[in-house]
Amino acid sequence: MRMKNLKRVEKHLPDKDYKIMESPLLDTAKPMHKSVMTREVTDYLVTETGGVYVDATLGLGGHTQAILEHTGYKCRVIGLDVDEEAISISADLLSKYKSRVVLRNSNFSQIDSVLEDLGIGLVDGIVADLGMSSFQLESSERGFSFMRDEVLDMRMDPRLRFTAHDLVNEMSVDEISKVLKIYGEEKWSKRIASHIIEARKERPIETSAELAKVVSGAIPKKFHPARIHPATKTFQALRIAVNNELDNIKEFLDKAVSLLKPGGRLVVISFHSLEDRLVKSAFRRLSDPCVCPPGMPRCGCGKESVMKIMTRSPVLPGQDEIIDNPRARSAKLRVGERI
Repeated sequence: MRMKNLKRVEKHLPDKDYKIMESPLLDTAKPMHKSVMTREVTDYLVTETGGVYVDATLGLGGHTQAILEHTGYKCRVIGLDVDEEAISISADLLSKYKSRVVLRNSNFSQIDSVLEDLGIGLVDGIVADLGMSSFQLESSERGFSFMRDEVLDMRMDPRLRFTAHDLVNEMSVDEISKVLKIYGEEKWSKRIASHIIEARKERPIETSAELAKVVSGAIPKKFHPARIHPATKTFQALRIAVNNELDNIKEFLDKAVSLLKPGGRLVVISFHSLEDRLVKSAFRRLSDPCVCPPGMPRCGCGKESVMKIMTRSPVLPGQDEIIDNPRARSAKLRVGERI
């Protein structure tokens, strides 16, 4: 397998319209995901009580429900998620709001196509939570977590071609190292890649637990991080590569602002530096698009701002939320308003 063959295929996959059913699809024994910073999201996002909003990363519907509650159930929410299993659970959780919610099994990078198919022009607000949900880590059984012994898949959308198993067992040492360095910012990338190659010579690496063991063994114990598992960055990198996450974020950000009404808000929550840099860069470009050389007396490129940045520094979760939901500790929220 060569990295150039790891091309995105979501664009060629049909979006699925997901109807909210009354019949329960939820296994209540599974742990529930707590959406982060719901108060901050609704305070920044909602500008029109009766408006139309897009929850671009529906997950288990926490932000959608918060938006509905904040507007007194007067708004309409379009929920998108590429994970069909997660959206099926959300359909049950949101069943009592079905007159106000439309769900679509689609990647948020295709937000423009979804709204066009629904006959919706511009919307009042869009929120995207770029983090992994507790459901995906703990209950999806797709190998997202290094704490579990599950098939090494990591696809959020099962229609995607490549799995983490394919990458780990078929890429060359240089390719694996490149993925870990670029997408995981892993300083031990070369050593981890070499250990993966050696381990798979005996037999393929089949599960998340097997991979986590190889990665932990590759990093000298005295250099194991104090607060996170040594395989954290490797698993992040593989998940990003399998799901083309950074390309999808770029495409989503390029499209989202053009789908907002003047005064409409874009709220994005990121959880690691790669995501946050993309969001920060896009917001800056949309708010100050001039490409004229420094020192010119006036702008000659003709590019105009389409966004006003509402949060010069990212909004962080409060201490109470971090205590209640430790996964919120790395969240950063940024907001832009359509001019």
